[in-house]
Amino acid sequence: MTLQSINPATGEILAELAEHSAGEIEARLARAAAAAHRWRFTPVAERCKVVARLGDLLDAEQQRLGRLMTLEMGKPIRAGAEEAAKCALACRHYAAHGASMVADEPVADDEHRSYIAYDPLGVVLAVMPWNFPFWQVIRFLAPALVAGNVGLLKHASNVPQCALELETLVRRAGAPDGVFQTLLVDSSAVADIIADPRVAAVTLTGSERAGGSVAETAGRALKPSVLELGGSDPFIVMPSANLPLAIETAVKARTINNGQSCIAAKRFIVHRDVAERFTAGLVAGMEALRVGDPLDPRTQLGPLASARLATELEEQVRQSIILGARALCGGSREEPKSAWFPATVLIDIPENAPAYRDELFGPVACVFVARDAGDAIRIANSTRFGLASSVWTNDDAERDRFVREIDAGSVFVNDMVVSDPRFPFGGVKSSGHGRELSELGLREFTNIKTVRMRIAGGARDAATE
Repeated sequence: MTLQSINPATGEILAELAEHSAGEIEARLARAAAAAHRWRFTPVAERCKVVARLGDLLDAEQQRLGRLMTLEMGKPIRAGAEEAAKCALACRHYAAHGASMVADEPVADDEHRSYIAYDPLGVVLAVMPWNFPFWQVIRFLAPALVAGNVGLLKHASNVPQCALELETLVRRAGAPDGVFQTLLVDSSAVADIIADPRVAAVTLTGSERAGGSVAETAGRALKPSVLELGGSDPFIVMPSANLPLAIETAVKARTINNGQSCIAAKRFIVHRDVAERFTAGLVAGMEALRVGDPLDPRTQLGPLASARLATELEEQVRQSIILGARALCGGSREEPKSAWFPATVLIDIPENAPAYRDELFGPVACVFVARDAGDAIRIANSTRFGLASSVWTNDDAERDRFVREIDAGSVFVNDMVVSDPRFPFGGVKSSGHGRELSELGLREFTNIKTVRMRIAGGARDAATE
């Protein structure tokens, strides 16, 4: 079987790559296992140098890499270059701070020398999506390599060239053979790879269905997993907010990456006193976006990653309109079989509609009107997701209440949600479990080992357990 790389803007087949055979998968697993034994005993300073060099390559070649992302999944080319630059930033963060994150942590303990050690687990399988084809991988890989783990990547089937390019970059950065490898395999092969005793852990970014399947397989094998799944993030606007800035940010937050981001703002929950002004501004902003060739640096909104995804999004919108929602702009494709979907704003959305219940992965903004702060929190939490949230208010009491009561992995106040290597990233409820980024993400795939040494000549404890 083959994996196809297709330009979603044109439908052109860019490349066809053969899937790895069972023999090639076995060979790569064997190389990973051998590399894991050597890499864990490589001094952390040397591991950090490799990650730093990887960052340098990503930075120096961001234009070329951004173009590759644009060709394979359709993001605006400026966004692709920015993604490569962000990957470089993450690599440099872990290269600079990773050694302290895995350093032995002393614990005060009379008559003992005690500390917590952070040992690598070994081979980590990463099952990654297409929407940020470099960033999703680097945010797992940079901390994993610094911690002494090695990586196997099962990337989304529509970005195989990005997957292979990542393997090449890591090798060019000086990583030894087997430290990071791409597996060109179908999703049906993932369960057997997770179950392989040489694989120590798995991380996945993707859909609820994929996350449930991976978690089930990892659980049966008694292996840890980190899951970053879907989101239907609230963007709450209260009367005290800077409304022009909130509107400007809302347009960007909903259409970043052509609307295909787990942490894109999706549900705009607006206090009734400012709902009319906010909605009018949001519609105007969405309609003003420059739509066009994603290779054109002026383009603000390109195609979705495939025609299939556009069809699925259009059906969610259509069903929501049938059930009572109204589209103030957009709502359907001009060309039924294309990957292009227009910027859309929906209002009057009933609770049984897909636009209320589910994640809409594309440039569709859903507006809800709230009576007060309590009602806004109710609407924000009335979803099975809990990834991130954005709150716009200049009232101190409201701000503190939103931070405490919103069920999400992060709350951004008067700002757009972003991922940042300095802060833990992840969600609750159906948005997954575990954390990526920061020292907490690095330590997800370590053996947090307690070490307690009695000092020679010390008095025996009165009681022990």
